[in-house]
Amino acid sequence: MGAHPANAGFAQLAAPNDWADLRFFAKQWPRIAQDLAKETRHVLPQPADLFAALDLCPPTKVRVVILGQDPYPTPGHAHGLAFSATPETTPLPRSLANIFKELQSDLGAAPKHADLRFWARQGVLLLNTALSVPAGLAGGHAKLGWAQLTAEVLARLNTRPRAYLLWGQHAQGFAGQITHPQALVLTSAHPSPLSARRGFFGARPFSRVNEWLIANGDTPINWTTP
Repeated sequence: MGAHPANAGFAQLAAPNDWADLRFFAKQWPRIAQDLAKETRHVLPQPADLFAALDLCPPTKVRVVILGQDPYPTPGHAHGLAFSATPETTPLPRSLANIFKELQSDLGAAPKHADLRFWARQGVLLLNTALSVPAGLAGGHAKLGWAQLTAEVLARLNTRPRAYLLWGQHAQGFAGQITHPQALVLTSAHPSPLSARRGFFGARPFSRVNEWLIANGDTPINWTTP
């Protein structure tokens, strides 16, 4: 079985401009790009969206980092930002539905649709630790080499204090990369249906980040209204 035709665009995909000097793009990305282009299964998201989180958040603009695992494996949902989905995605992916429940509890409101690009435009980097997934197979590209990109992005951002939301053990595995003494690192259970009741609900991450931003002379994030 040959490569899936929808994957051809990965081979020509350039690194996102504001992050292109990361070592990953010279060392690991050429191999990963070829692996994605040769993949026999349909790879999500589409090539144009693969680096959307980094494209929307240049390093100088990042104020908050939320780490996810990998894109939603349902075709039509993933568009390159962790936990976010295309505006027409209904019902909401289950983790995102729980995030919205916590937003409602924490701030009294939640967005009306699944698209969180309005967070990214305010400096919230929604970064999956694997940027690709075969359709229908969650975790299918977890060992492709993407973790090196996550480590290098976090190293780049470690130069000044920022807020980090690490939900679940996988995201918390990257906590050692965050060493700035004034950084805010909030950890809790993952918002997935399997674990949200073990400490994600009630953690109030959104108001706590905003309190920290205000205390540091910054403007709060509008988490609820696109």
